[in-house]
Amino acid sequence: MGKRFAVVVLGALLAAFAHAATMEDEVLAVFDKYIAAQNAHDLKAMRTLLLESTDFLWISRGKPLWGRDAAMKSLEERYKGTWHIDVDRKELRVVSVSRRVAQVYAQTQLTAGDPGVEPAKNRVYLNLMMVRKADGWRISSILPILVPPQ
Repeated sequence: MGKRFAVVVLGALLAAFAHAATMEDEVLAVFDKYIAAQNAHDLKAMRTLLLESTDFLWISRGKPLWGRDAAMKSLEERYKGTWHIDVDRKELRVVSVSRRVAQVYAQTQLTAGDPGVEPAKNRVYLNLMMVRKADGWRISSILPILVPPQ
């Protein structure tokens, strides 16, 4: 009985670790698609990554944008100018909040500017909350924190 119990416990632990690794891999894959879509100015891809909900939140230029449609409208305007995100992969972290919720933290450099204007380069701590839906992980909030110049 003791050996059988140990095998069951070991199996459960291995399954838990495998789930954690799989969850992190899945979340990182969505994050990578998010960065690629942002840098390609791909509105169609962005729409599929963002949670289809009026509860979706993006803090943009210090103001909340509620709902995926509001975010898409803003991105459509931003993409007319310069909009590029570089990620410091060494500082990238995925935090498992629950089986269906994860947070991604990344230090980034955002190069952004209106058409015809020299773009500004800012360091930004990017925080994304993601939720697992039946069809995969979706971004439920984008909370950037601008790092003041040193």
